[in-house]
Parts: sequence; structure tokens; C-alpha cells
Amino acid sequence: MTTPVWDPHQYLRHSGHRSRPIEDLIARVPELPNEDAPRIADLGCGPGGPSVALATRWPAGHITGYDNSPAMLHEARAYAGRTSAGGSLDFSHGDLATWRPAPGERFDLLFSNAALHWVLPAAGQGRVLPAEGKGRVTSAEGKGRVLPAEGEGRVSPVEEHTDASDAAAEGRAPGFEALFPAWIDALPPGGVLAFQVPGNFTSPSHTLLLELRNSSRWRDRLGSESRSLSVLDPVGYMAELAPLGCEVDAWESTYAHLLHGENPVLDWVEGTALRPVLTLLADDPAAQEEFVAEYGELLREAYPPLNGDVSQGTVFPFRRIFVVATKDGAAS
Repeated sequence: MTTPVWDPHQYLRHSGHRSRPIEDLIARVPELPNEDAPRIADLGCGPGGPSVALATRWPAGHITGYDNSPAMLHEARAYAGRTSAGGSLDFSHGDLATWRPAPGERFDLLFSNAALHWVLPAAGQGRVLPAEGKGRVTSAEGKGRVLPAEGEGRVSPVEEHTDASDAAAEGRAPGFEALFPAWIDALPPGGVLAFQVPGNFTSPSHTLLLELRNSSRWRDRLGSESRSLSVLDPVGYMAELAPLGCEVDAWESTYAHLLHGENPVLDWVEGTALRPVLTLLADDPAAQEEFVAEYGELLREAYPPLNGDVSQGTVFPFRRIFVVATKDGAAS
């Protein structure tokens, strides 16, 4: 199975746009049990942007960013160290599918930006769907939940998957929400789980990629299944977290990113959605170039310049799902 090779520098080419949902999510996090110096986990920290933003909100906190991409962690560790307010920022290797707080470790906030949609836990143990399109998990009658090959999170694939019994009973494969009970259980009263995941898997940027991967030219090497059921909507996450004893604030936003450049949507997805394909074709540069060129032309047609004028930029609508779940009970 192939783990996407992440390029922090390509990812950061649109860091200003990518930071907006981080800031919006942090702004909705309520007061934490230890608000002055909280313990915070940044799950899927990437090149460190979310962790730095968290340190800005809680400068005296102890923040650990977890990721399983060596390249991303290398970039993130440039921010490690003590903060001016006496807090600390550090980074550690971690697979979100199996990550749990260490015994006796108490986190006030579990935070994740655009990473959890890669995680597919099952049978009480973390599982991650392969980055390539083979071996995709679906339930009977083709109605299973399917994890996206594209995205911004970073977790490692495994060789097999077994559906959790409750999800199977609902006629779908389980998503990362199967991790919620263990994570909420590990929070203190008043502790918070806050995350954001992309909700744009039916947008042209993804559907065109899916169609091209499954075309006669590419399906043997890159074939993939639909990702449209990879995440729940805000109501779905409320339904998952409320029974766990949480007060849930959930919403969605569509960002109209105004991008500039010759083919700016392609430039964006080369840092995220296209990474699995680029990885699979890394040993065949000619094929990689051919695929990117064909996909790039499709994106040009799907995302024309604003008012037909390249100098005005290109609008890239991007839907995102946000959840802030606060564990019931006052901190002691």
C-alpha cells in the first residue's frame, strides 16, 4: 500500500487561505478547564500552522503537534521551544488512527484541522484506508462509507479493514467518529474536542480527479471509488457526540478562496488532493506529467477566471465542516 508523500512547501503555497478555517475553529473553542496553561494536542499538525495558532491563543499552554509525515514534522519542529509566556510547543510522530493520550496524561483540548477525514478506525483499533484506489472499503449494495484518497491530513495506511459492528448494522463502513468515545472519555469535565474536515468531495476538484483516475487510461494504476460519504454533515456529528455527554457546536462554511496564477486550483490540489496520485506515479515521471496535464486542463474548464479575466483571479469554493464538542460537567 502507498502512503502519500507530502510536500510541505507546496502545501504552504496557499497558507493564508488554509489558515482561515484554523482561526475560525479556534475562535469558537470555549474556556478550557485549565484556561491559563492548558495541555493541548494538535492532531495532524502538518507543517506546524495549527500548533502555532493554538500557541497564539494559549501562549502559556503546553502544545504537542502529532503527525506521521517526516517531511511535515521536519518543517513543524522549526517552531518548537518555549513561548514568551512560559508555555511550550513540541512535535511528535503519531498515527491518528491509533493515537490515544498516554496513561495519566490529561489534555484540556484535542484539536484537529483537516486531518481526521483520512482516518478509518474499525473493530476497536485504528485503520486507515490505502491512499491508492485498490482495496477500498464498501458495505453491501455499494452504500459503504469510503475514505478519501485526497485530503490534507496525514496518517498511515494498513493492509486490511474490518467493519465495526455498529456501522455495519447501519449499512456503511465506520468513519473516524468511531474514535470519539475513547477521546471524549479521556477528556476532563469541560474538556474540548474541536475539529474541522473538508466537505468538498462532490466538488469538481474531486469529482474530476475521480473520473480521470477511473478512466480507461488510468484505472489499472489509479482506480478509486467515490469519496462523497467520507465525512458526516454537522447534524451527523451532533448525533454522534451528544450521546457521549457533550454539548456540541457544529456548523459548515464554504470559503470562496480567490486564487491567482496560471492554473491556481491545480496548484492548490498539488499540495493536497493530488498527493496520492503523484506518489503512485513517482516512479514514472512521464506518466505523472501526462496525468497532471490532463487533470489541469479539466480544472481550467471547471474553474474559469473571475469574469473571464485572469488578472482578477480564480474563485475556488471550498466547503468545510466544523465541530466543537465540550464534555459535560464543571472542572473540579
